[in-house]
Amino acid sequence: MSAPAKAKTGCYVYGIVPADVEFTEEIRGVANSEVRLVRSGELAALVSEVDLTKPVGTPDDLHAHEEILDSVVTGAPVLPLRFGAVLTGEDEVIAELLEPHSEEFAQALAELEERVQYVVRGRYVEDAILQEVLSENDEAAELAKQIRGSDPDATRDERIRLGEIISNAIAAKREADTRELLSRMQDHCEASTAREPTHELDAVYVAFLMDADAEDELNQVAEDLGEDWQGRVELQVRGPMAPWDFVGASQGAAEEALS
Repeated sequence: MSAPAKAKTGCYVYGIVPADVEFTEEIRGVANSEVRLVRSGELAALVSEVDLTKPVGTPDDLHAHEEILDSVVTGAPVLPLRFGAVLTGEDEVIAELLEPHSEEFAQALAELEERVQYVVRGRYVEDAILQEVLSENDEAAELAKQIRGSDPDATRDERIRLGEIISNAIAAKREADTRELLSRMQDHCEASTAREPTHELDAVYVAFLMDADAEDELNQVAEDLGEDWQGRVELQVRGPMAPWDFVGASQGAAEEALS
């Protein structure tokens, strides 16, 4: 009886860090495999072994990918790579990823030294924002009055029109509230970018690149806004995390090597 075929493995790549990074404890990554460093010059890639015959893409895999990079950034700059980046082995990590882009990656890491990302997300309280729209828009208030308690089929056009008004009004409020958040944060961050809303009630959804020691300033801004928007917007601050929204050029170069 022949022996079972040996699994074909590759290197799952999480991100790029300075070569002098050292782990103080064992880190487990995708598929619960041990994360290690592949070094080349001043750079190192965070990698782990992955079975190439099995798909990578479970929620646990994604969580591991993000958690590893978000934990590393608290001690060293990191360039996160997209989820699912795999090369065939350590030699390929060096030859296809680290060496061809060494200057670009090194410069990007230098710019990210002692900087981390935070995300501020706010969601409108549905009843409060609907009441706000109705109080500000006479047509919407009249349509709401017409359809209240009426046959849905008989008032279909009115319902569609009311939905359009509310959607447009929330979009305008989202834009204004995002500008307000960005204005209050402009003296406390190095860069910012507004993310696309993923829910119809998203109020603000902004990523900030900040000095690692500026968390208290962000929390104070969020606290002040929370008081101003009390009962209207529920705010949440996430971070520190890897600079996912601020490594576009470097990530693009890496993805060329990984494609």
